[in-house]
Amino acid sequence: MSAERIPDDRGTGFIRRQRFRLVRWLRRHVPPGLRGVVGILLVIGGIFGALPVLGFWMLPLGLLVIAIDCREVKRAFRRRLSRILRRPS
Repeated sequence: MSAERIPDDRGTGFIRRQRFRLVRWLRRHVPPGLRGVVGILLVIGGIFGALPVLGFWMLPLGLLVIAIDCREVKRAFRRRLSRILRRPS
């Protein structure tokens, strides 16, 4: 038996396409003010991530929603993500 890796059809390309579709839908259907409010509520919910219904997943999602309209948050996200991806595993 060899340890061949089976190619995953749902790799990073799939995630990028889904993210692009989500952001495009949000830009078309949700007003900027409402996106900001939803983003802030998600961040606040993420702070209480140890509670049963709320989770820590809400924090990065809220920041991503805010980043759609705020360039500073988007830049900070890109810098942090590039540092994480450059880090040797």
